[in-house]
Amino acid sequence: MLWSLIKVLLFIGIVAVLSLSAGWMLDNGTGVRMTVSGWEFTLGPVQLLIGAILLMLALWLLLRLAGLLVAVVRFLNGDETALSRHFQRNRERKGREAVSDALVALASGEPKQALTRAEAAHKFLNDPVLTTLLIAQTAEQAGERDRAEDAWKKLLAHNRTRFVGIRGLLRQTLDVGDTTTALKLAERAFALKPKHPETQDILLKLQAETADWEGARQTLEAKRKMGALPKAVYQRRDAVLALQQARTVLQDGASIEAREAAIEANKLSPDLIPAAVLAARSYIAQGNKRNASRILRKAWEVQPHPDLAGAFAEIEPEETPQQRLTRFGPLTDVHAHDPEAMMLKAELAIAAEEFPEARRALGKLPVEHPTVRSLTIMAAIERGEGADDTVVRGWLTRALTAPRGPQWCCDKCQTVHAQWTPVCDQCGGFDTLSWREPADTAGPSSTGTELLPLIVGTPDPASRVVNPEPAEEIVPEGEKPAH
Repeated sequence: MLWSLIKVLLFIGIVAVLSLSAGWMLDNGTGVRMTVSGWEFTLGPVQLLIGAILLMLALWLLLRLAGLLVAVVRFLNGDETALSRHFQRNRERKGREAVSDALVALASGEPKQALTRAEAAHKFLNDPVLTTLLIAQTAEQAGERDRAEDAWKKLLAHNRTRFVGIRGLLRQTLDVGDTTTALKLAERAFALKPKHPETQDILLKLQAETADWEGARQTLEAKRKMGALPKAVYQRRDAVLALQQARTVLQDGASIEAREAAIEANKLSPDLIPAAVLAARSYIAQGNKRNASRILRKAWEVQPHPDLAGAFAEIEPEETPQQRLTRFGPLTDVHAHDPEAMMLKAELAIAAEEFPEARRALGKLPVEHPTVRSLTIMAAIERGEGADDTVVRGWLTRALTAPRGPQWCCDKCQTVHAQWTPVCDQCGGFDTLSWREPADTAGPSSTGTELLPLIVGTPDPASRVVNPEPAEEIVPEGEKPAH
C-alpha cells in the first residue's frame, strides 16, 4: 500500500517537472546544444520533449527485457515465476479434469478407465494424498490388487492418511482370507481410532474367530463405553465371550479358573443355555447341588432344552428311574405343554417302565407335531406295552421322514449346527445361533422313504395315540361308579 502511494507521487512529480521544463523552454524560445564525437546537435524545445519521451520509452523497454531475461533464468533454475505459474495452472486444470473423469468412470462401472484417469491426475496434480487415494480405490475396483496395495502402503507414510491406508490393507487381507495379518492390521487401526464402529466390529469378529476371548471382551467393553451397544446386548455378548473363555480354561486343565469363568458367564446372561450348563457342572464338581439345580431351573423357565435336562440328571447320577421321575416333576411342570417338557416326561416314564404314564405325557404330540424324537418315543411306548411289531415299525418308518425338531440354527444364514458355537461356521455371524426349528425344506426323498409305511403294510399308528384329556367313564345302569 505504501509503495503504491510512493509510485503515484513519484509519477506525478516527474510529470510536473517535465511540464514545467517544457513550458519554460517554450516561453524562452531556447533549446539545447549537444556535442557528441565532434558532432554538434541543437534541439529545440519540441525536439527535446520528443527526445525525452523516446529516451524514457527506450529505458522502459530495456527494463522489460532485463526483467524477461531474469524471469527466463529463474524459470530455468526452477524458481517460481509467472511463466511457471502459467504452466502450473494448466497442469492443475488438466489434473482436476482427470479427477472428475476418474470419479465419473468409477460411478459408471468402468474401473479400468477410472484407473487410467486416476494415474493421469497423479501425474498432473501436486496433491499426492488425493491422487494416491483415488488410485488405490480405482485399482481395487479394477482388480489390480498389487497396484492397490502399493497405493495403500504409500498412504501409511502420512499421519493424516495412516488410518485410511491401514483400513484399505485390512480390507484386502480379509478378501484373501489372511486372518492373521488382518488381526494385526485391525489392532493397529483400533489403536489409531478406538471409537471407529467398523473397526470395532471387524476386530471383535477376528478376535472371536481366532479364540482371543480376552481381547474380544476388551473390544466389546470399548463399544459399550462408546454407547454403540444397548446394555442388554452388551451383557449377552459379554456372557458369550466369557463362556468361551471358560471353555478355553477348562481345556487347559485349570478347573478353578474354568469354574469361576463359567459362573461369571451364567451371571451375565442366565438365559444362555450353554453357560447355564457349564456353570451347573462346575457347581456339581464342587458338590454344590443346590446352586446347580437353581441355575438349571432358572434357565429352563426361559426355554426348555435337552442339555439342561441332561445336566439336571447329572446332579443325582445314582438315583433310580422312579426317583428321577419324581425329582424332575417340578421341572417338567414349569412348561407342561411345551413339546420339550412333554417328551422329557415321557422319556422319564419309559425309563421307569410306566408306559401308560408316558403315553399320557406325550399326548397328541406325535400326530399334531411329529418329529423324529416324538415318533421314536411313541415307538418305544408301543414296544413297552407289547404292541405288535407292525405298529412299532409304523412309528419308526414315519420317523425316517419326520422333521428333526428344534436345533441350533443361525438367524443370519439359517445354517443348522450340531453344537452351539459363538460364531457361525457358515457366515461368521457372532452370537447368531438360537434354539428353534429350522425352515422347512423337506420334500420327496430320492429313495422314496416316505412310502415305507405303505410298503410294509402297517396300520395307521396315529389311531393308537390316546387323548390326554380323561374320558368320561361309562357306568352300566344299576351299578355304582368305581373309585
